[in-house]
Amino acid sequence: MAKWNSEAEARQQILEMVGEYYRDFKQNKKEFAPGDRITYASRVFDEKEMQSLVDSALDFWLTTGRYADQFEKQFADWLGVRFAHLVNSGSSANLIAFMILTAPELGQRQIKKGDEVITVACGFPTTVTPVLQYGAVPVFVDVTVPQYNIDVTQLEQALSPRTKAVMIAHTLGNPFDLAAVREFCRKHDLWLVEDNCDALGTRYTIDGETRFTGTWGDVGTSSFYPPHHMTMGEGGCVYTNDPLLNRLILSYRDWGRDCVCPSGRDNFCGHRYDGDYGLLPHGYDHKYVYSHFGYNLKVTDMQAAIGCEQLKKFPGFIERRRHNWARLYAALQAAGVEEKLILPQPAPNSEPSWFGFLLSVKPGSGLKRDEITHFLEENNIQTRLLFSGNLTRHPCFDQIRGTDAYRISGSLEVSDFITENTFWVGVYPGMTDAMIDHMAAMIAKAAGK
Repeated sequence: MAKWNSEAEARQQILEMVGEYYRDFKQNKKEFAPGDRITYASRVFDEKEMQSLVDSALDFWLTTGRYADQFEKQFADWLGVRFAHLVNSGSSANLIAFMILTAPELGQRQIKKGDEVITVACGFPTTVTPVLQYGAVPVFVDVTVPQYNIDVTQLEQALSPRTKAVMIAHTLGNPFDLAAVREFCRKHDLWLVEDNCDALGTRYTIDGETRFTGTWGDVGTSSFYPPHHMTMGEGGCVYTNDPLLNRLILSYRDWGRDCVCPSGRDNFCGHRYDGDYGLLPHGYDHKYVYSHFGYNLKVTDMQAAIGCEQLKKFPGFIERRRHNWARLYAALQAAGVEEKLILPQPAPNSEPSWFGFLLSVKPGSGLKRDEITHFLEENNIQTRLLFSGNLTRHPCFDQIRGTDAYRISGSLEVSDFITENTFWVGVYPGMTDAMIDHMAAMIAKAAGK
């Protein structure tokens, strides 16, 4: 049995062995061959992530700790925002992003039960779930094809005296019209929440200024689930430039407590025992004062340790996603599939960090979406739908359908079209040119080209 002179020496040897384990048993050394499974997404990692994970495990701190602190600072710096806080999933990030807007500290801008939030039905349900669960009213607006984002010409029609916010996602890396949505929110003094879970790394330009999506609104969210742009296994992040919203994020994430002292650091603020709160006795321990009905949605330090290494690779991930998307687009265009399939288009003034490649069957083409996706799946090419399509058609709406729990502004005709005709395939950074070319050939074959 090995004997070490110090803990540092033991840790170093363990991490070296982890690196050897990765290279012997986890590193993919197989070249792609037609017929091999092409998934829509997969984790892209090497021994560095595994070593960082084990290093955190050896600390055995387990909850939010040094790696979480490191990631939050580096991620905020990379995004160009003042504050970023990790949570346990992108869905939790959306929950926090919405719930902080219900805080009484916001005065006249506080979202109350019955107030309205403009969103879209064609997306992922957890962008909308917090609104419904709180008792606010989502107002669904239709989207456009081939960009699959909110139809901004319908925003004014969706507005009512009870509108307090706009909360929508950027679709598969393609940003919604931030210039129009942001101006609409400014004009009517509305909160803007950017669900950035599928678009991390996308850039958008307004009036000559270029920023990452997620940083144009009041608050942004990200997901680090394995299929996403980078991963922690599970995990998410909420970010903002607003000091008050930042304090609220910490409160709602950490049980709703009033104290924002870091975990494990008592009396960091120096006022643990000298405050007056609610109807509590003077000097009640501030660590146990609760100013909101919050949650415990913290990330573990082991997850954050993986994220610290993923963040170093992330710029390369973005470039590879763009490369794969462009190669697939060119191959499908050259194959002539546009006669029967609608190819996606990036939003003007944007540099998307693509999450996937969306395709819709053209009306009158004689094709059916399900026939194409079944053909691709049978040939080992994984497909996905555009999440819910029209969310209001799902069973989760059965008990509230036809009630005033939500409102539809205009029609959801395009959302219905997407429900029937749209699917997508992956462009994740682990894909090789050979995989992209084979996928393009099989899509063309499925379309009869």
